[in-house]
Amino acid sequence: MFHATGRIGRIPKEHLDRLLAFGRPVTFESGSRLFEEGHPARNFWLVEGGSVRLDVHVPGRHAAAVETLGSGELIGWSWLFPPYRWHLGAQAVGTVRALEFDAAAVRAECERDPDFGRAITLACAQVIAARLQASRLRLPDLYGPHASADDDSTRN
Repeated sequence: MFHATGRIGRIPKEHLDRLLAFGRPVTFESGSRLFEEGHPARNFWLVEGGSVRLDVHVPGRHAAAVETLGSGELIGWSWLFPPYRWHLGAQAVGTVRALEFDAAAVRAECERDPDFGRAITLACAQVIAARLQASRLRLPDLYGPHASADDDSTRN
């Protein structure tokens, strides 16, 4: 059974259970890319075990880590908002076990049931706010005078 933590854990139980019914178990090996910035967002994931590093393309440098997420966390929100393209990239750090969701199916359920849709949208909005803050905190490391092209550490 999936144990939701963080912002996803705040979804009312009846809506969370309904969401989880759409999920299917998947495994990503260490180093696997879940998605690439700018590509279509057709799926999203809830991590059951392991860690996923979110990164952003920085021109002239390696992809820069924005945040590392673990068990119970949502991977991906771009699937919910047109044009349904990833705003970041994501890579497995070690083996990752997750539940994978078909974005179109969950969006259809959000349209069908506005209460469910509101709960999912609110949870994703909270995730977006947290990721925006993490990115904002990371900007001085990426673009400051002492930024290193090889620095991919994350801030807490």
